[in-house]
Order: sequence, then C-alpha cells, then structure tokens
Amino acid sequence: MERLADCVILPPGPADADDLARVHIAAWRETYAGLLPDGYLAAMNTKVHARRWRVQLTRARAGEVVLAAEGAGGLVGYCAGAVGGGEAEIFTLYLLRAVQRTGLGRRLFEAAARGLAGQGATSLRLWVLNANHPARGFYERHGGRVAGERPVRGWGGHLMETAYRWEDIGGVGCKV
Repeated sequence: MERLADCVILPPGPADADDLARVHIAAWRETYAGLLPDGYLAAMNTKVHARRWRVQLTRARAGEVVLAAEGAGGLVGYCAGAVGGGEAEIFTLYLLRAVQRTGLGRRLFEAAARGLAGQGATSLRLWVLNANHPARGFYERHGGRVAGERPVRGWGGHLMETAYRWEDIGGVGCKV
C-alpha cells in the first residue's frame, strides 16, 4: 500500500494515457462490481480508454482540469473536471482500492477544486451512482449537499445517480 507521503499530485500528459487507462479500468472494476453489469466491466478495453485519454490530454480545452495521483509504483488515481458558466463539475475521481482511506482522495479532490476555482468556478457539483455508498459518504463528509437525482443512461438502465453540490467551491473538503 502506498503511503500518503509517498504520493504526489500532478497534471498528466499524453504520455500518461496508458497508465490512466489502466487505473480507470481497475478502479471501475473495483468500484462498480455488483453495481454495473459484469459483462460491461469485463469488456472494458485498455487500448480504447488510453486512446480517449490521449485525445483528451492532447486537446485540452479552457476550463478543464485533469490531475493524477502518483505513488512509488506509478499512477494510483485521477480526477477530471471542467468549468462552465462559473460552476465546475467533477466528472471523475477514482483511486485504486489499495490507496483509498489514506487521505489521498481528499488531497486529489481538494487540488482539483482549487484548480477549477483558478479557472473561474465559484461552485462545484458532481454526480454519483445512488448505490455507490462509499463515494456518497466521502462527498457528504467533505461538505457536499444533495442537489437532485436523475436516471442514468446506459449499462442496462434502472440506475439512478445523485448530484452533490458545494455552493462555495472554497468549502470543498470541509468536514461536516
């Protein structure tokens, strides 16, 4: 297990696409086992996800923030979001299970919020699958307030997700 002191948070580049894809797929398989169809998780393809990451990191748009967490053994997590109209949205925040509950998720989340605030965001929102109780607890402990619910498209349907919102992006990370 990585120690928090051994991990750094940095902006990844296109050369990190393969590692981001590896972490993405591993984190999804760990996080969504039993929540998403097994066939979908098994069919996730590193080459496809690496290509998506490479394109995203090569064609970054204004207002986007992508950060990676790297330990002694390589990348162990990432966070990505963007700003639009003063509100930021975090699209992804994933850590490998081996580094969860070390404080790294909090550090990565807070760093992304600071980066998004630096791009002009004043508030923040994100969406979490309703059945992802560990993630929901994480965001609630870090100041997120429930701000709505919607059905999820894809993955066989019948899934719902909940929005969490921070009225003041500077309040991200505050314990409740």
